[in-house]
Amino acid sequence: MPLHKLEDFNPNSQDFGDDIKSMKLYTEGGEDIGTVRDALVDPEGHFRYLVIETGFETASKKILLPIGLARIDYNTHRVTVDGLTKLQVEGLPEYNEQLTVDYDYEEQVRNVYRPLVATTQGNELTTPTYNQDSYSYENDSLLYNLNKPNQQTLKLYEERLIASKNRVKTGEVAVGKHVETETAKVSVALEKERVVIERVSSVEGEKGLNPGEFNFQEGEIARIEVYEETPEIHKEAFVREEIRIRKIVEHNTVEAEEIIRREELDIDTKGQPDVNQMNTVTHDGM
Repeated sequence: MPLHKLEDFNPNSQDFGDDIKSMKLYTEGGEDIGTVRDALVDPEGHFRYLVIETGFETASKKILLPIGLARIDYNTHRVTVDGLTKLQVEGLPEYNEQLTVDYDYEEQVRNVYRPLVATTQGNELTTPTYNQDSYSYENDSLLYNLNKPNQQTLKLYEERLIASKNRVKTGEVAVGKHVETETAKVSVALEKERVVIERVSSVEGEKGLNPGEFNFQEGEIARIEVYEETPEIHKEAFVREEIRIRKIVEHNTVEAEEIIRREELDIDTKGQPDVNQMNTVTHDGM
C-alpha cells in the first residue's frame, strides 16, 4: 500500500503547506533536529508521516517521522518529538521523492521508532507477529494516532431527514356469499273443460212417428271426455351475475417537513493568536 505526498493526493491541500511546512522539529529537550518539508498520506487520505529535512553538521538527509509521535504546536510554529535522539535519526533510512514508500521501507522506519515508543510508554519491546499481508497501522497505533493534547478534534454534527417506507397491513377485505329467501309468485293460465247440457225442443217433435219406425231403447249413453289443465311449479337455478375480485395499486407522494439542526463552528479568541482554518483531507483514524 504505497504512500503519497499530500499535494499529489489532494491538489487542494495548499492550506496544509502554509501551516506546517517549514516548522522546526525539536526533541523534548529542545535540540533542533530539522525542518518539516512535506507529509505522506495513505491511499485513504490518513496522515502517516512528516517528511523531515535534518540539519546535522555531520550529514543532512530527509527522514520520515510517524505522525503519532509529532506534537504540533501552531502557536509556536514548531513540532516536538519525545525521546528522539540524533543517533536514532542517523539510523533512519534516507527518504527521497523518487523513492516508493512501501511496506519494506516502512518496516525499516518503524524498527527505529518502536524501541523509542516502548521506552517512553514504559513497555517491553515485543517481536511483531504480522507480515506484509496481515499488517495494519492499528498494530502501531502509538506511531500513527495523532497526538490528542495538541491536536484536538471537534466534530460538528448535523441532522438530516432520512426518508424510508414500511409496508404495513391496513386491513383486509373478505368477499363471500350468503343465501337470502323471499316468496316469489308466478301465474299460469289454465284451461278447464266443462259439459253443458241443454234441452231444446225438437222440430221433429211436432211430427208424429210410427211406433214401428222407432224403437225405444234403454241404456243408450252419449259419452264426452272432459279435460282440464293443472299447474306444474318447479325451481331451477340460473347464474344471475359474476363477481370479479382484484387489487390495484395507487401511487401518491407524501411530503414531510421537520426542523433539523446543524452545528457550526464558533471561534472565540483572546489576545491576538494566529488562527488558520484548514480544509484538508480527513486524517483522524487508522
